[in-house]
Formats: sequence, structure tokens, C-alpha cells
Amino acid sequence: MSKKRVLISVSDKSGIIELARELTGLSFEILSTGGTARTLHEAGIPVTNISEVTGFPECLDGRVKTLHPNVHAGILAIRDNPDHMRQLEELGIDCIDLVVINLYPFRQTILKEGVQLEEAIENIDIGGPTMLRAAAKNYQDVAVVVDPADYELVLKELREGEISKSTKFNLACKVFEQTAHYDALIAQYLREQSSKEGERGFPELLTTTYEKQQDMRYGENPHQQAVFYKEVRPIAGSLPTAVQLHGKELSYNNINDTNGALDLLREFDQPTVVAVKHANPCGVATGTSILEAYQKTYEADPVSIFGGIVVANRQIDAKTAQEINKIFVEIVVAPGYTEEALEVLKKKKNIRILELKDIDAAVPAGTWDMKKVLGGLLVQEMDTKLFKEDEPWQLVTDRKPSEKELEDLKFAWKIVKHTKSNGIAIAKDNQSLGIGPGQVNRIWAVEHAIQRSGDKVKGAVLASDAFFPFDDCVEAAAKAGITAIIQPGGSIKDQQSIDACNRHGIAMIFTGMRHFKH
Repeated sequence: MSKKRVLISVSDKSGIIELARELTGLSFEILSTGGTARTLHEAGIPVTNISEVTGFPECLDGRVKTLHPNVHAGILAIRDNPDHMRQLEELGIDCIDLVVINLYPFRQTILKEGVQLEEAIENIDIGGPTMLRAAAKNYQDVAVVVDPADYELVLKELREGEISKSTKFNLACKVFEQTAHYDALIAQYLREQSSKEGERGFPELLTTTYEKQQDMRYGENPHQQAVFYKEVRPIAGSLPTAVQLHGKELSYNNINDTNGALDLLREFDQPTVVAVKHANPCGVATGTSILEAYQKTYEADPVSIFGGIVVANRQIDAKTAQEINKIFVEIVVAPGYTEEALEVLKKKKNIRILELKDIDAAVPAGTWDMKKVLGGLLVQEMDTKLFKEDEPWQLVTDRKPSEKELEDLKFAWKIVKHTKSNGIAIAKDNQSLGIGPGQVNRIWAVEHAIQRSGDKVKGAVLASDAFFPFDDCVEAAAKAGITAIIQPGGSIKDQQSIDACNRHGIAMIFTGMRHFKH
């Protein structure tokens, strides 16, 4: 068997000794660099140092070692091109047939607590991506391996004779995926550092990168395939950081709905439970304990909570677990559970139990909200504000809301912020009563919310995610017995609504801040 050459330079050395030893047995000459060469040499494997190939010593603390024509010409030469092969012979350069490289640990570096920019910069690989891309470009002649998981595949085919063209192509595709991921991660990290120094705005070219968290059985519907990706740098309190303690894997809809529930839960400091169904809140309440909060949440809409998602910002105890188990819920998420509570909840085979330690962690500044549309991507800042900082609200009616009404108005405002537009939330005593989500006109949302509130609507308050273009919503609220309203204001017909409130003795405040959720 004629001798071929393999270039090995890896940061992750798992499996590399075994690979190199077998490649030697398959008549490969091994070229290597720095720490990889030492590792192989210490294992008794014959190694040619890359400096012997380039005729130039590694320098600048290893920053320069493979950036040389003797390396890259040996990788990039097209074997079926006579002119390429003639030039190699004239220059005294030998071909490199296999490239095994993985990159400096930039990802692991930036995930370390307290890492400094200088350390991150030092872990940006230059030569590695260059060689990988060169080998991937010339995949018909050169096999390239970037993932240790592919070592056995390559060895298997070499034992049978040679690496197939289809395998070489797939390995090349993997290289470009990996280097694109690597470069996007660097760009993302550096952009974040720039933002920390006060620079704002969205880049002209946006690169983002994610890693697969899990394959899904299907998407929104059984005929749609789906997968869940996570951000490389974990965000405290985000769903990908949750630990599942019981139940089958989360579905596409489970993840989407639970994420919405957590967004709403973050608005509250007191013991709070949020129930969500089909991405909309169906029950929200605070209490002196998590048990009381759950009971009030359940009472808010005992029909819709069935088969829904329940999230809580306090540890779940046995009594609360017993209450939850009286109905079927898809998912329970909390920062912790007592042992007794877990025993109770696990009696239900189909419930998913998730533990999310930092469930109330604030969304990091600069976090983006992204929505894919056909042919493009919508990007915006996350809606992390509740009121304007300088002027939270403006009283626009003759009657002021009482302290009790003002407390309920703030509560309802938090809920409607996370309700699909057109959205209305009616609340009383820190408990949601009726929620009217996703209607095509506001009066329908008001009527739906009033209907769902039942007799408790008398003396309740109402929140609207956007202004009233007509006074019909106020008239409906007055007829139902609602005593106070919170809304953004801003309609050219605001005065009609203000006059209607004054006629009926309803207090109304404008926030000057809209919370559409589409």
C-alpha cells in the first residue's frame, strides 16, 4: 500500500491516539503540530512535525505554524489537474490526503465565568479554519474530519479500501457548518462586547448560531417535522436550561407555550402561578403562598386550565401538588419541588415536570426577539418594559382609581402585555377573571373577557393592550360593572372614551406605552 499523508492538529484530543495508531497501520505518514505532535509522540506513534514540512519553525507562541504554501498547496492541489501536479513536483511539495482538525476552544472559553476579552481573542483559531476550508473545498481528493464522532466512519471505509466520495462530501459539508458556527459565535460574542461599551443598533450583516437541543416528534402538527435549537451561551431562567424530572419529551407546542408562560411569570415578584393554553394566559394569580396562588389561578378559569401548562415562581409543596393533580395538566415548571410534591406529581404518568432554578431571572439587556418570515427575519428588542420610566401613567378621568384599583390595574397590565392582540385582561384581587386574546377587533375581545369573568366582573378592572378607537369598549365595561381601566391612549378619539368613563364614574389611566403581541 502506497504511503499517504494525514495532517492532524486537534484541540480536543479524545480518540486521537487510537485514530493515529490505526492510520499508521494503514500506511499513513502523520504530520502534526505543537501539542498534538507531543501527545502522539509520547504514545509512541511516529510523527513528522509540521516544521519539517514548511521548513520554518512555529513562531509567535504557536500563532503561526501551518500558514504555509507547503501545507496548503498539498491540500488544495486537484489530483486530476496535470498542471497542478506538475507545479507540486517542481516545488517539491507532497500531497496531503487526509486532514483531521478541530478548533481552538473558543466556545468553552467564553462560557467560563469571568472570562476576559483578551483570553477569548487568544482562543480564536486562524490556521485551523483555513486548513479545514481548504480541505473541504477540495473534498473530491482530500477527506477532512472536524468531528471526533466521525473517526470510526473514516477508519471503517479506509479498512475497506478508501473513503467514498459521498462520505468525503458529507464530511466537507460538516466542515462548513462547523466553521460557519465558529465564526458566527465569534461575531456574536464580539458584538456583545461592543454593546457593553455603549454602542447600540443592529448590524448590517446579522450572523447568529444555535446548537441542537433535541429532535421533536413533530412540529405544530403531526405532518410537520421539527427540532429545538438552543443558544450556545445559556441564558439563566430560559427553557433550554430547565431540567426535566419526569414525563416524555416536550413537544414543539409545549416549548412555545411554556416559553410564553415564563415570559409572563417574570413580571411578578410575589408568589405567582400562571396557567397557559395555546400560547395565551388562561389564569394568573398571586397569593401569600404558592398554594393560594395556584388555587386562585385554577378558579380563574377551571375549564381552560385542563390540559394546559402551569408555571410557578416558588417551590411546589405537597399540598399544591395534590391540587394540581386533581386535573390533567401537560407541564408543571417551578424552581424546585419538595420530595413529597414530586411523589405526588409523578403519580400522573403523562405530566412533564420541569425544574428551572433561575425561573425569575431578568432577561439580559440587549436580548433580541426574532421571528422568521418567508424570505426574511424580523428582529427587535425584547419587550422588557412595563411602563414608561419618566411618567408611568397619566390620569385622564375625573375620578382617580383607589389604591386597591391601582394595584389591580398594574396586575391586569402585566397580563395583557403577554396576551395576543387584540388583547383584554380583566382582574380583581390579584387574580385574572376573564382574558380576551387574539380578536380581530377590540370590542370582541372586551365582550369575550367580560363573558369569561362571570359575576365577579362587578368591581373589577380592565386592561387593554392598545387604545380604544371608539367608546364602545367603555360602554361595555360600564354595563358589566367594571370600575377602572388601564390602556395606552393615543387614539384621535381618546376624548370619546374619556367622556364615556366620566359619564359612568369609571377611573381611567393612560400609560403611553403599547404592548402589542402578534
